[in-house]
Amino acid sequence: MAESETLHDLFVDELKDAYDAEKQLAKALRKMSKAASHPDLADAFAVHLEETNGQVVVLEEVFGLLDIRPKGKHCAGIAGIIEEGNEAMEAKDKSPLLDAALVGGGKRAEHYEIAAYTTLVAMANELGYDEAAEKLDAILQQETACDEKLDGLAVMLLPLANAGDEDGESEEEESSGPVARKAPGKKAAATKTSRSR
Repeated sequence: MAESETLHDLFVDELKDAYDAEKQLAKALRKMSKAASHPDLADAFAVHLEETNGQVVVLEEVFGLLDIRPKGKHCAGIAGIIEEGNEAMEAKDKSPLLDAALVGGGKRAEHYEIAAYTTLVAMANELGYDEAAEKLDAILQQETACDEKLDGLAVMLLPLANAGDEDGESEEEESSGPVARKAPGKKAAATKTSRSR
């Protein structure tokens, strides 16, 4: 039979998963804040790190309400998202492009957490754990606010990353000589002429 035999068991299992996820994210957010080149993004990760540390404490309080010792269960989902973020940080130098990748990774993590806490709140309400539901909903509101903040940062940061890409392309074109600077229309016309022969 499955490990979770009742809704209460499943709720506790999900709670352990969230507890481990927050602890993993606390480490990841510290790295992300250091890796960000834009101060607003670095600050957003630093602020959410403080919130995450607070969320760990709130989860411990929820465990206490259930008379259960706080214990995590490895959250493979958040571990995968963090691993993708680590790969981006290893592959890219500090730049607007890395900032764009960090925003994407941050949003993936927030969406995972929003789904987790939405489920936990619903379960707590169903089980009649009103105080637990209230505490978990407070975390959910923080995660939703962080996701919205990342949306705002994306609006600002993605054009910077795109401008950096365009600069890079123009440098490549200049170093490639006059052939690379041909207008796309002329190249297409030349191709059509050679095909018609």
